[in-house]
Amino acid sequence: MSQPDTLSLQDFWPWLADHCNCILRAGTPDSILYDHDDFFWRFTHENPNTLLVQLVKGKRLVGEVFIEPDLVSSVRITPGDKDEVIFDLMAEADGEEQVLYYFVMAHGYDVHEPPAAVTRHGRLH
Repeated sequence: MSQPDTLSLQDFWPWLADHCNCILRAGTPDSILYDHDDFFWRFTHENPNTLLVQLVKGKRLVGEVFIEPDLVSSVRITPGDKDEVIFDLMAEADGEEQVLYYFVMAHGYDVHEPPAAVTRHGRLH
């Protein structure tokens, strides 16, 4: 099954949270967070209007990205290097699209795939 070119944030966000162990990088046009074997991604809400993605090592916060869902018009999917897939969270301003946030994943979007097997340490089997 081929993946779509765009998604809504409402479709993308739950899938992303289910595949948090597959995030390679995340960020904004001004910042980037890189995954590492010692880190894990945590998803939470700062308030009802803000989604929060944190990169954590143990109990120490490494970095975080605040996402304002009301600004995101769509999620654009494009191939990256090798098997990577880029998910750009887009906004429209003055008739032009711009990237507000992005996630680089180890694989593409497939809504019909079964959940990945995860070890008790939060890593993929």
